[in-house]
Amino acid sequence: MAQYAVLIYEDENGYANADKKVWDEILEAHNKFGANAGPAIVGGNALQPTSTATSIRADGNGSLSVTDGPFAETKEALGGFYLIEAPDLDAAIELAKQVPARFGGVEVRPVMVFD
Repeated sequence: MAQYAVLIYEDENGYANADKKVWDEILEAHNKFGANAGPAIVGGNALQPTSTATSIRADGNGSLSVTDGPFAETKEALGGFYLIEAPDLDAAIELAKQVPARFGGVEVRPVMVFD
């Protein structure tokens, strides 16, 4: 089985402005996904907001620059991920279609295997 990262990108404002009912609905949707996907899920986590991010970049001269904030500023930010196993990309996409992303969408990327 191949592994795929399902990256969840959403508008953080949706969560910042959400009331408890919306949070409960989102949590329930993720719990339902977890129950439906079962052993296909081999890992994953939610991430803190981009306001907590620290970025480290090479400056091209052999040094590193450390700055507060996300690597890239976009409307939709990486908010979490699932690591799944599936027989092929089509099966991974079918699983990923079930991942809750009320305020955005998901990206499916195969995990690179080094031999």
